[in-house]
Amino acid sequence: MNQAATERCEQAWAALKLVPDPEVPAISLCELGIVRDVQVAEDGVLEAILTPTYSGCPATELIEEQALAALNAAGLGPSRIVLRRAPAWTTDWISEEGRQKLRAYGIAPPGRTASMLAAGEAPIHVYGRRSASAVPCPRCGSDRTEQLSPFGSTACKALHRCLSCLEPFEHFKPI
Repeated sequence: MNQAATERCEQAWAALKLVPDPEVPAISLCELGIVRDVQVAEDGVLEAILTPTYSGCPATELIEEQALAALNAAGLGPSRIVLRRAPAWTTDWISEEGRQKLRAYGIAPPGRTASMLAAGEAPIHVYGRRSASAVPCPRCGSDRTEQLSPFGSTACKALHRCLSCLEPFEHFKPI
């Protein structure tokens, strides 16, 4: 890739790092791991490669629109969004900064699935109200929590409650 294309890609990454996730605006598309790559195609068009969090994500079209608008606002010339669903998105792609921002926003970040798979466990578990592996409260840090519902405000989150500070919170499910 020539110097001009490299600089254009770097500017695109900078622009995309400012685009918030529409469902969790405290974290950017890049921190969430949705932006997989930025490249200049053979026809000279700048391509942002995105992987939705899951194939039925209702925010996918809005994410595409916002990412394209950010690239256009940065004046990076012709650009397009390419959705790449394989490999499937995993919560392991959330950056450490993104995990910290989720916690600060009041959402317990997911655990790492790669370590769960290495231990021979399934990446998604269904539990009753009390889970064998407690999710730490993002507000007070207590491990004394319970799952109220495996479903939160979106399909990728579960509803929990802290038994120490009594605050409800969502947990980003590890997938």
